[in-house]
Amino acid sequence: MDNSLRRLDLNLLVTLDALLVEHNVTRAAERLHLSQPTVSSQLARLRHFFADPLLLPGPRGMRPTARADELREPLRQALGALAQAVAPSTPFEPERSSQTWRAAAFDYGEFTVLLPALSGLRRAAPGTRLAVVQTAPALVAKKAAQGEIDLAFLIDGEAPPNLRRRILFEERYVLAARAGHPHVKGRPTRAQFCKLDHVIVSPDGGGFRGVTDAVLAESGLRRRVALSVPHFLFLCAVLEGSDLVAMVPSRLVRGNDRLQVVEPPLEVPGFEMLMLWPDRIHRDPAHQWLRDHIAESM
Repeated sequence: MDNSLRRLDLNLLVTLDALLVEHNVTRAAERLHLSQPTVSSQLARLRHFFADPLLLPGPRGMRPTARADELREPLRQALGALAQAVAPSTPFEPERSSQTWRAAAFDYGEFTVLLPALSGLRRAAPGTRLAVVQTAPALVAKKAAQGEIDLAFLIDGEAPPNLRRRILFEERYVLAARAGHPHVKGRPTRAQFCKLDHVIVSPDGGGFRGVTDAVLAESGLRRRVALSVPHFLFLCAVLEGSDLVAMVPSRLVRGNDRLQVVEPPLEVPGFEMLMLWPDRIHRDPAHQWLRDHIAESM
């Protein structure tokens, strides 16, 4: 073993990882369940060991030095490997667990994945807690690596490549309108479809084009998109209370007797719904149990 490693208290590396995440001594102390003076003292020891200030005062908290930035990723990987090495191998007992899980999902994933799994989760593991959070798809991998989320539910086109994945289901698009809509009495022709007033979900906000419009454009056609909304569940409420129509994922409107669903006059590519997780929890028995429970609920 390297002599420098023998001289280092490995608990200090845990503190350094927290400091590199939080950029703030007080928040790092809260994250580690330590006092602020303890973390300050540990930071001083780290500075002495590495012969570098590591974190310097900045306008928005502390900013890492170049040496700290070099340490960030190797440190995270090393701590992950150590955590895996010392993790207990005893089976997970859901009925006795007080585990807290954090899952990233948008409204479609909440409705189609988490809602079907929730009642069974409460029965099987009543002492556990689940926090559902929203984060941009581009940040999912980073937040998973930092331990801020355990699972994420994204469609295949948005999923980062460096996370483990499991396909939960394949989804297709249907045309939905309110029950009794005067102009939707069955599968429309393409001309009729284009004359309808459509609503579209634009997660980034304000968009009036989607995959349906790309398919129509291939045939030289164009529909009228009258409304753009940021969430699928708001879209359903709009459909129920207006004469707008929408191309929607079929699971979103399944069983809704306030809406009628018909086949669209064009074939729009569907998508796969994925469950994603980082390597750091891949073999953890509690997380394995949760992933299996969710997959079996689909």
